[in-house]
Amino acid sequence: MAKTLYRSDSGKMLFGVCRGVADYLDVDVSIVRIIWGVLAFTFIGLLAYVIAAIVLPKQP
Repeated sequence: MAKTLYRSDSGKMLFGVCRGVADYLDVDVSIVRIIWGVLAFTFIGLLAYVIAAIVLPKQP
């Protein structure tokens, strides 16, 4: 079965983007949150999070 990228409904803090990315990459969600938190200080990281929150489908 193919892996799909989605926003997670369980264990989310804001929109579930980090949890969905962590599940997709099979890494700990804390690592993804730290990396995305550092990137959030740049405009590109913040913009990428907002776009991901809008574009990614919710977990089925």
